[in-house]
Amino acid sequence: MTNAVNWFEIPVKDFDRAKKFYSTILGEEVIDAPMEGMKYGILPYDMEGKGVGGGIVEMEGLNPSQDGSTVYLNGGVDLSLQLSRVEPAGGKIVMPKTAIGENGFIAQFLDTEGNKVAFHSMN
Repeated sequence: MTNAVNWFEIPVKDFDRAKKFYSTILGEEVIDAPMEGMKYGILPYDMEGKGVGGGIVEMEGLNPSQDGSTVYLNGGVDLSLQLSRVEPAGGKIVMPKTAIGENGFIAQFLDTEGNKVAFHSMN
């Protein structure tokens, strides 16, 4: 097994708002991938390699939450850049950049939908 995670989905209530938020903080466009009965957007990832990807999804019955699993997005070389975009884009930082020893750094935030999401980077 290469990765413990193959794909993840972040539930959203306002697809357009969430798409703008994630495109802004990640610095790359979220790709529309509509499916029957839902609005779906694919977050940037290495589609050619063995990268783990995910999406945002607006669909009846899916509800954003601060509880439960936390998705750690790739913070690039230094998560400070993406983290600096969170609050101007409408999110809220709930854990600033924090060292986790030899495993690098993490930071957690609430997105515009109320989900707790995080970044990880080695610097």
